[in-house]
Amino acid sequence: MMLVLWAGSLWSLAAWVAPTLFHLEADRHMAGVLAARLFSIETYLGIAVAAWALLLPARARMGGVYVAAALLAASEFVLKHFMESARLEGAAGGLTFGAWHGVSAILYVAACLGVLVVIWKEHFR
Repeated sequence: MMLVLWAGSLWSLAAWVAPTLFHLEADRHMAGVLAARLFSIETYLGIAVAAWALLLPARARMGGVYVAAALLAASEFVLKHFMESARLEGAAGGLTFGAWHGVSAILYVAACLGVLVVIWKEHFR
């Protein structure tokens, strides 16, 4: 059940919460700050869910959860710094903010799909 709730929060943040922030908030920078904070919270939630999954009898079948948490953590603790540098300086590591944002988005979608695969295998096989 906790895994399904986490999957719902992952997908809803990307599908409607973040886009709604940018639609309703006139200040795009503030919308970005708020969205970044929500994605950070989602990362910590993912780490907690992955730790919880390690305690389950079915922990060997939770590979997608561990991968998802690792992808979110990489985005939070590595890519976020490159994105901030690129936003302030125009580029970081040879990539613009938009490019780093794209890499981060790909990791986020991959995390969402990893969780979806685990749920599918556990509940619909």
